[in-house]
Amino acid sequence: MEKFEKGSKKLLNAWAFYDWANSVYTLTIASTIFPIFYGTLNFIDGNKVQAFGFEIKNTALISFVTAFAFLVVAFISPILSGVADYLGNKKAFMKFFCYLGGIGCIGLNWFSLDYIYLSLLFYFFGLIGYWASLVFYNSYLPDIAFPEQQDRVSAKGFSMGYIGSVLLLLINLAMVMYPEQFGITGTAEETAVKAMRYSFITVGLWWVLFSQYTFYILPKGVSTGRKVTKHVLMNGFKELNTVWQALKQNIILKRYLYAFFVYSMAVQTIMLVATYFGEQEIAWGTEQEKTMGLIISILVIQVVAILGAVLTSRVSEKIGNIKTLIAVNFIWMAMCFAAYFVTKPVEFYITASFVGLVMGGIQSLSRSTYSKFLPETKDTTSYFSFFDVSEKVGIVIGMVIYGTIDQVTGSMRNAIVFLFIFFLLGIILLFRVLKTQKREVD
Repeated sequence: MEKFEKGSKKLLNAWAFYDWANSVYTLTIASTIFPIFYGTLNFIDGNKVQAFGFEIKNTALISFVTAFAFLVVAFISPILSGVADYLGNKKAFMKFFCYLGGIGCIGLNWFSLDYIYLSLLFYFFGLIGYWASLVFYNSYLPDIAFPEQQDRVSAKGFSMGYIGSVLLLLINLAMVMYPEQFGITGTAEETAVKAMRYSFITVGLWWVLFSQYTFYILPKGVSTGRKVTKHVLMNGFKELNTVWQALKQNIILKRYLYAFFVYSMAVQTIMLVATYFGEQEIAWGTEQEKTMGLIISILVIQVVAILGAVLTSRVSEKIGNIKTLIAVNFIWMAMCFAAYFVTKPVEFYITASFVGLVMGGIQSLSRSTYSKFLPETKDTTSYFSFFDVSEKVGIVIGMVIYGTIDQVTGSMRNAIVFLFIFFLLGIILLFRVLKTQKREVD
């Protein structure tokens, strides 16, 4: 096989193309079609399911399973990262998790309450496959691109992922809305559910098949010929501990991480449950109107998120990153209250627009702010690994709290409102960062 030089256009394009392959998972499975499909199942009393010896609210169950998946990812990410760096065979690991995720997506075609554990296992495989494969995908960037190329090729991957995922979602939407054109027969309700099941297969196939170009071009890795030992397995955790110890000497970075951990917990939780909330809490009318309305809402969020990232960046240039993050957190907090009263489709569309606006902004600005606070002489890879693990642990806590409140009170509205506490605490902690900044300047 032809070997491509670091920085070559073909190599960079092949790396970015994996975003085209795998981004369909986040849009179709995590955000759109699966939450809609999940709401069509014949639950006990409309929204209960018998699982793990309990009668659990359906949305609480999926929250707990999602939390457990992210807990596993948070635990194995440092191990995988350490092994990838030491062993040098990144591609084999990346392939394994890509195929695991693809199988998980295809398996959702047979999702059934009669086989709830197997069904949840496929859902779990999809989540693990996506997030674990990203560990190796991201670690390839410094290997295939020079520092001055990395921002550009990373942005290209994001753009390709957005285009690819939206394209497949539109195809899936056409399958759901016009099933007869795709040879899907039955009653209106039956054909819609069949189309959703088939869409899970298209996601798995799209992910696995399009990733083949990336796998063909990317190098195997810098093989070391060394064996994996217990020391190697624990190396990732040792690096995280090194960063944690270093934070004691960097007050501003430590305080910023506290703030990020708290507000990100709420942001990521809302992003993961938004469609479930819309499916269950909004008065859509017919099932077809619900399906169309939810998919349109997700597309609105995706488009507006890009605009939000640009606007947030412009505002931060004028007033500074921390002040901008404080303002964005105030908007998130206000939306938690507003969501409690949202019942009509038009209200949900408006809320979705605001979510998109601040979602894109808070994600991009949070990462760039963290980057600016990093000490110049330290290993940035270890610091970003710490950042990613912190984010995932926050997701676990946020989803568990959300699912518990949803289960105990029987309402997702109560769970959403409760999240405002985390935004309020995040704002307070960000003001501490601002105070520290001023003190260092003075």
